[in-house]
Amino acid sequence: MPIPLLFIGAAVATGVFGVGKSIKASVDQKEANDTNERADNIVKYAANKIDSCRKNCGTAIDNLGTCKINILDNSIKPFIAEFEKLNHVELTASKGLNELQKMVLDKKNFTELKELQSMATSMVGGIASGAMAGAITAFGAYGAAGALATASTGTAIASLSGAAATNATLAFFGGGSLAAGGLGMAGGTAVLGGLVAGPALAVLGIVVGAKASANKDKAYSNLAKAKEFKEEMDAASSLCIAIRKRANMFNRFLLSLNSVFEPLIYEMGEIIKKNGTDFRKFSDNEKKTVAEAMAMAGAIKSILDTPILDDDGNLTQESEMIVEATKAKLESST
Repeated sequence: MPIPLLFIGAAVATGVFGVGKSIKASVDQKEANDTNERADNIVKYAANKIDSCRKNCGTAIDNLGTCKINILDNSIKPFIAEFEKLNHVELTASKGLNELQKMVLDKKNFTELKELQSMATSMVGGIASGAMAGAITAFGAYGAAGALATASTGTAIASLSGAAATNATLAFFGGGSLAAGGLGMAGGTAVLGGLVAGPALAVLGIVVGAKASANKDKAYSNLAKAKEFKEEMDAASSLCIAIRKRANMFNRFLLSLNSVFEPLIYEMGEIIKKNGTDFRKFSDNEKKTVAEAMAMAGAIKSILDTPILDDDGNLTQESEMIVEATKAKLESST
C-alpha cells in the first residue's frame, strides 16, 4: 500500500525541523565558543597588562627606596659627621647667608635626619641579601615620618617591613601575578586607588577555560564580565603608570640634589681641615659653602619627608608639588 503523501510530507517536515534544530544548535555552540574565546582573550590581555604595570611600578618604588637609603648612607652620613665638628654656626651675618637660612635644617629636622641616616645605614646590608625588600618598598613609597614612627631604630625597620607585608597597595606591587590569581596578599585582594580588584578576579575563574560552555547566554555574560574586568584593570594600570612616573621623578630629583651636595660636603671637610671648627673664623665664602651644604641637606630632607602614596594607595598631592617648590626655594636662596 502506498505511503500516504500526507505522512511523507509530515516525515520530511519533521526531518527538516530536526536538521534545522541541529544546525541552530551547532551555530549557537560556535557562537558560544567564539564569545567565550573573546572573553578569554580580553581577560588575559587585561591581566597581563596590569601585571606588567604592577612590576614596573614596584621596581620604580624599590629604586626610589634604594636611592633614599644610598643618599642617607653615602652623603648625609659624612655631612652629619663634618657638620657636628663645627661650633658657633650662625648664618645671619650677611644677606646671602640669611637667605640660605630659610632652607637649612633646624634642630628637630637635623635630629630626624640623623635618625633616618642611622636607620638607612642599618638597612644597607639587607639590600644585597633581599632581607629588607619589604622595608625598602615602604621606604620608597612613604615619607620619613612613617619610617620614624617609633623611637627605636630597630623597631622602625621592623614596622616598615610589617607595613609592606600588611598594606594592600605595597603587597600588590610586590605580590604574585594576577594571571596566577594572586595579588601578593592572603585572600587575593588589593586596594589600589580606591579600586577593589579582588571581586573582579573571579572573572578569571569564570571566563578562562569556559570554552566548554554550550550556553550562549552564559557566554555573553562572561563577555560582559570580562569587559568590566578590563575597565577596572585599565584604571589600575593607569594609576600604576602614574605612580611609577612620580617615583622616577623623585629618584631623578634626589640624584640631582646629591650631585650638588657631595662636592659641598667635600669642600666643607677641607675647610674644617684648614681652618678648624670655629665657624666664626671662616671667610664669607667658606661660611657660604657650609650654608649651601646645610641648605642642600634641608632640601633632601624635604623630599625624604614627602610620601608619594597615601594609605589608600593614591598619589599624594604634596608629592606633585614638592619638587617644584624645592627647586624654587633653592633658586631664591642662591
